Parts: sequence; C-alpha cells; structure tokens
Amino acid sequence: MFLQRYYLECLSHASYMVADEQTKLAAVIDPQRDVDIYLEDARTHGFQIRYVILTHFHADFVAGHIELRDRAGATIALGARGQAEFDHLPLREGDVLDLGGVRLKVLETPGHTPEGITLLAYEAGADDAHPFAAFTGDTLFIGDVGRPDLLASIGVTARELAEMLYDSLHHKLLMLPDETLVYPAHGAGSMCGKNLSDEAVSTIGEQRKYNYALQPMSKEKFIELVTEEQPAAPPYFVYDAITNRQERESLEQAMQKSLRPLSLEEVLSLQREGAQLIDVRDALDFEGGHLRGALNVGLRGKYATWAGTVLNHEQPIVVIAAEGNETEAVMRLGRIGYDNVAGYLAGGMATLQQHPELLQTVERVTAPALAELLQTEHPPLVIDVRSPRERQQDGFIAESVNIPLPELRQRLSEVPVERRVVVHCAGGYRSAIASSLLQQAQRPVLDLVGGFKAWVASGLPVVREA
Repeated sequence: MFLQRYYLECLSHASYMVADEQTKLAAVIDPQRDVDIYLEDARTHGFQIRYVILTHFHADFVAGHIELRDRAGATIALGARGQAEFDHLPLREGDVLDLGGVRLKVLETPGHTPEGITLLAYEAGADDAHPFAAFTGDTLFIGDVGRPDLLASIGVTARELAEMLYDSLHHKLLMLPDETLVYPAHGAGSMCGKNLSDEAVSTIGEQRKYNYALQPMSKEKFIELVTEEQPAAPPYFVYDAITNRQERESLEQAMQKSLRPLSLEEVLSLQREGAQLIDVRDALDFEGGHLRGALNVGLRGKYATWAGTVLNHEQPIVVIAAEGNETEAVMRLGRIGYDNVAGYLAGGMATLQQHPELLQTVERVTAPALAELLQTEHPPLVIDVRSPRERQQDGFIAESVNIPLPELRQRLSEVPVERRVVVHCAGGYRSAIASSLLQQAQRPVLDLVGGFKAWVASGLPVVREA
C-alpha cells in the first residue's frame, strides 16, 4: 500500500492518496480544490487515479472532486445518503473499492453530516477484522469528534446529528482494533471541532484512552458535550456545503476569469459600484498605508477562513497584493468557493505613489503606551476580538469589551463613533482585520502591536475570571 497525507495549513485540512503499488490504481480522499499536487504524485509514481472520494460534503472548503474527475478521469464516490447533481458512485455500508490487493471498505458514519462515511484501508491479503487505517473524515478527529451543529445538512437538527454521531463512534469506530491508524480530515485550527490535535495520525486505542468525547458517558451527556462552546462558523460554510453537492466550474476555469489585472481607475470604479477590496499584505505593510476602504486579511495567516468571514459571494472582489502574490491570493479564495473575484490591482501599491489622497493608515500602539492611555482622563475603549474561550483561558485587559471578530461587523453599533478604540487579538493578525473593518466603518481605531501576548510579555496586569 502507498499512503500519502497532504496537509493544507491555511484550512487545517488533510487529504490522502491511497494506492496499490502493484496495480498502480489509486484513490484520493477529500481533496483540496487545487489538485496539481495529486496529479504530480500520480505521474511520479505511475498511478492512475481511479476514484476521488468525499467522506462527506465539506463545509469549510470546496473539494477537488470535480477537478480530479475532469483532469484525471476519476470516478467520484460518496456516501449513499448524499444527494449530488453530478454523476457519482453511491457508497453503502460494507461496499468495497478494490484497487487490486489494496482495498477500501465503507462504514456509514453519520453525525457530522447525514451522508458521512469512514473508509477502512486494508493491505493486500489482510482479513476484514484487521484494517490498516481508518480515514474518518470529520467523524473522528485526533483529540475531538466532528461537530453536529454546522447546519450543513438542511432538514436535520443538531440534536439528531449528535445522536447519529454517538452511534457512529460507539457502534462502528470504537469497535475497530486498537492498532487501527486514524487519519482525519482536519487538524488543530479547524472550526469543524473545538479541541483538535496538531498530530498527523493516531490510533483507535489512543483515541479510546485520551479523546474527551470518547470517554464512557450517556448519549445525553455526549450530546451536551459536543454541542457546547463550539467556535463560531464563518457564514461561507453553508455556501460551500451546498457548492460541494453541485456541478460547477473548475478552479482552473474560475481563475482564468479572476486573474485579470485592473488599472487603478478600474478598481476605483468597481469600488464605487460596491466591490469588496481585500489587501492581502502583512498587517505592518497594510497599516503603514493602504487604499482607502480596503480590508486587510494577510496571506500568511488563516487567510481563507478569515477572508470567508469578512467577504461575501454576492459582490465582486478586488485583490490588492504585493507583486507576485496575486495568483496565490485568488487561488486560495477559490479554495473556499469565492469565484467572484473581478481581478487584482495591477502594480500593487506602487500604483498609489502619485495618489496620496487615496491612502489611509492605521495607527499602532504598543502595550506600555496603551497602559498609559488607559490611565488618562479620557481612556480609549479596548475591544478584544478573541473568542470567549481564549479570553476565559488566558485572561483579559481590565474593562475591555469582548466582540469576537466574526461578530464585529454585526455589532458595529456597540463601537462608539467619537471615542477612540484600541483593538487586539492574541498576536495581531485578527486585530489587523478588525482595524480595517472599523476604519471602513469610520471608527477612530488603533491596533495593539503584538496583541494580548505583547501585553502579557510587558508584565502588565491581566484579569482572570474566577
């Protein structure tokens, strides 16, 4: 058996290629939308990609099943409960995809979604009682289980999904041998769970011992446990879950339309018509000078997730990037189904050198300077854009207000127009996004350099909830 894991840090997403090294037949499981990496590996090893398999309809990214069907001739396979517009092979409990000696056997494991499946991989000659590995999708993670509340499945409640999840875990996955390797579709940082590990692989035995959601408990207790304190899901999740069911254009086709250089005049015209401007440079560069009205989501962080949080699919998007980064910025938007990119600013920020009237900056403040400002007669309002869980675990600045970044746009009425505001997150990435949102909404804003970590490192006082 050939087994290769591919990990996309930006989306905390893991995909896999499994192949029989004798027959050269391969399957790709839960692929990302840009599929060159799988095609290159297949060419290198002489494999034919026969199947592209979705363990479920993913909500946090657009999968590459259409691309691998079109470019490799692969058959799309997914759980029989899934309803899709495209031709596919429906997989039911006990079905086997034969790659030669190596085979993949299907377990129906609903819970995260109704159509969820797990794929058991067997070495050539192995009996059914001894799978080598389980590709668990979003049913079982390392350190966690799939959340049942993402609303990716219309007509099924979170409670119903949680009940299914309990049964899938206890009556299917926990019945597997302890030595079975566990390969999930996501790692730490994914919003598909709340306690995911950054480890690449585990075993059923290790998860039986250490996974909080697999400890002995009643179904009612399990339902309560897996539905509480889940991170806020970006609004694009439902859109992507629906898109993954549809026949659609490929990423290559979308990028041919989106990778269009635009003059400054064209960008400004689109902006006046309601286009969304996203500046993907690092926060320091953005805050030093940017096109008025642009939002900042840096390429070096969780770019796709946060771009999907602050942008929408309805209005055109214009990308502003350092020269050479335009393709990556557009492609990574395409990974989450944002194919509504109108183009990018040709020449980047250099185009604005002769137009200072179009520039804005964001004032930055150090932690010691903020501490001094908070002692003045008219202190600024400190807005903490971290999650409530981070705030509870790590503490917070006294009298700061918690407005998590995903909620900021909807809660702008809570941000004063005339009082200065200082925003912070843990390290500065999210606060730069927040600063750009507040500046766009014409709020006087400062960004705390280094975030809460810098406040703590400066030895300044931290409030902790009892």
